[in-house]
Amino acid sequence: MQITKHVHAIKIPFQLKIDTGILDRFVYSYLITGETLVLIDSGVKGSEEIIFDYMNDLGFKPEDLTLLILTHSHPDHIGSARSIKEKSSCEVAAHHGEKGWIEDVDLQFKERPVPGFHSLVEGSVDLDIVLEDGDEFELDGKLNLKVIHTPGHSKGSISIFIREEKILVSGDAVPLKGDLPIYDDFQASLESINNLKDIEKLKWLLSSWDDPQPGDELYLIFEEAIDYLKTINDTVAKVSENEDDTNSLEFTKKVLKELGIPEMAANPIVQRSFQANLEKLK
Repeated sequence: MQITKHVHAIKIPFQLKIDTGILDRFVYSYLITGETLVLIDSGVKGSEEIIFDYMNDLGFKPEDLTLLILTHSHPDHIGSARSIKEKSSCEVAAHHGEKGWIEDVDLQFKERPVPGFHSLVEGSVDLDIVLEDGDEFELDGKLNLKVIHTPGHSKGSISIFIREEKILVSGDAVPLKGDLPIYDDFQASLESINNLKDIEKLKWLLSSWDDPQPGDELYLIFEEAIDYLKTINDTVAKVSENEDDTNSLEFTKKVLKELGIPEMAANPIVQRSFQANLEKLK
């Protein structure tokens, strides 16, 4: 899907295997074209075929890709990074807070055991560029890509602001109301969304979990995300009042039920999010 002259959205469907069944999910990668090509996020394992087919339809070859920016280290964002790097010889960039889990996916699985992890990630990949907040990339003298550190979903999550086109690529920094709550730091998530909300005159919000959102109404998405996080926090607090064991999957199911989310969605990653709320509530 072409967003602007230089920016394209590539929707990648996948399935997440959990104990109670299979969840159908999708993730977006974003291609920025010009004399050089930049890809933001690689999708899950095998996504390189979808991405390279899209590039081919535009008249580009894999080796035209010069840079892969990873918004963070989670499986649906780094899954095919190794194949993309091998087939294109592109450089790979990510925030220093994600470096360990990108370069050692076994460590990531040990510390954050996502259901079906190894079906989503083909392997580790070395970073060529370690990013910090405020870093910028100039593309062909036409576009400026600015790195914005947006922790919360993970400690090294970043968003990319394309200044000339007023486009924000937000990764997973902005949660969708009613979607699975996934974050490591509740307070940092709130602060990150508030920081993004302060960017003026955005024309497009390009997230990983949602279809591209245009126009002034996209600012409502920031407000809804903030309200959703606060609702989750309040719900965790309410349910925990009558629970002896808040570090259990049963507790996670009860919170999800209160939020109107199917209990079958309960898994260790959502459980991890609610633990982040409990830490804040102490």
